[in-house]
Formats: sequence, structure tokens, C-alpha cells
Amino acid sequence: MRIAQALTIAGSDNGGGAGIQADLKTFQELDVYGMTVITAIAAQNTTGVQGVFPISYEGIAQQLDSTGDDFKPNAVKTGMLYSTEIIQLVAEKWRHYEWSNLVIDPVMVAKGGAPLLQQQAIQTLITELIPHAQITTPNIPEAELLTGMSIRSLSEREEAARRLVQMGSTYALIKGGHDTGGMIVDVLYDGQSFHYLENIRIVTPHTHGTGCTYSAAITAELAKGSSVLAAVTTARAFIQAAIEDELGIGAGHGPTNHFAYQRRQRGEK
Repeated sequence: MRIAQALTIAGSDNGGGAGIQADLKTFQELDVYGMTVITAIAAQNTTGVQGVFPISYEGIAQQLDSTGDDFKPNAVKTGMLYSTEIIQLVAEKWRHYEWSNLVIDPVMVAKGGAPLLQQQAIQTLITELIPHAQITTPNIPEAELLTGMSIRSLSEREEAARRLVQMGSTYALIKGGHDTGGMIVDVLYDGQSFHYLENIRIVTPHTHGTGCTYSAAITAELAKGSSVLAAVTTARAFIQAAIEDELGIGAGHGPTNHFAYQRRQRGEK
């Protein structure tokens, strides 16, 4: 029996809504064995980030080697990488272990506004890691920082996706959650064609970790052998269910419901 395996290289969220905690929950819900390399520990809750404590370079390198020497992940996701040095290290180990199906979630700013990627690291992400990506999945503010352009329209979202593919990412997914309007439109570009994934906007404060969960679901589906379009389609349904069936946890931006998608699949409420 082949067990699909996925690795997440990201920060820890003690509140469980984002970061490696959200990734592992998502992997598990989608029948994928999950592994982690922790890059930083965030002290946070639904009201904000109280502190970020990076793991040492040596600690991250040892985690990557321990994983690469014994496991064969079928897909790898990056989340909060925090610094230039960490990005360069991840790129080096990526090449060394010849991993595949890299999903880059360019985590830059927390929902409360706290920076999660140092400013000087953005260019390193563009030059060192994005060229290895199977898919890069920024929201609109992240896409603006990566491409250096203002994004206010669907056509500008398409142009941002083109620029990410020109940087070397095989696919680009520009998420529409930060746009306004009654519908959310995510734009997927494969270098030739655009695909549009639409869903009804749910007005709720409980959206903490949506980007992590969405990209983790893509990673899980790629690990199982799905095409990128199929993986993104399933992941879009997964995150929509997670937002719609809210948990109502916390006084601020609460976490999404990682149980919701599979419960729907089983016909449960």
C-alpha cells in the first residue's frame, strides 16, 4: 500500500489555526502522512501575534537532513520562512534531496499586521525558491509585494500570475479573498491558460489560517498524484467548507474548521 507523504516547512502557531498545525490537520483530513520542519515559533492567538522566535539555522538544517535522509515526501510545502538565510537553506536542501511538487505559500504578514517575512528576504524568495515551485499561491497583498505591481482588477491579477510564472513557478494561483464583492475569484495560470475558481464570499471573522490550509490541501492532493488543476479544485472546496462551517473559536480572527470538508463528504452535518 502506497502512503502519500507531504512535508511542510513552516512556522508553528500555538493556537492551532495556521502554520504547521493547520498543515498537519489538513494533510490528515486528506489521507496524507504529514511531516514538519519548524522554522520559527510564533506566540499568537486569534487577537494577534505576540512574538516570533526563529529556530536556529543549525536546527532547521538538521530537521531538513533528518527528513531527507529517511523519508521521501511526494510533495513539499513552504510557509513562513522568515529570513534570507532560511530561504537559501531550504533551496539548497531542495536541490540536494531532489524533492518534487514544491508548493510555495509566501507567508509575509499575519492577519493582524505582524511581519512574518523580513523585507530583504522577499528578493531571495523570488530568485532562490520560486524557480523550483510547482505552484506559488499568494493572496493579493503578497502578490503585490512579489511582483511590485498594484492589483485592483481581475486583469491585474492575471498579469501578476504571468509575472510569477515568468519568475520560474510552473503554476501561479492568485487568491481573491482580499478583493471586495460577493464572490471570491481565484486565478490559476499554467503559463498558457487561465482557470477561474469562484465561490460565494462568507462574511466571518473566523478566517485565521485560510492561506496555510488552502496551500496544504493543494500539497496533499499533489502528494496523492493529482494534477495541479484537480489539486487546486479540491483545495478550494476544502477551504470553502472550512470557512462556511465555522467553529467560532477565540475573540478575534478565529481558525477555520478543518473537519468540515470530510464531514460533508460523508454526508454529516
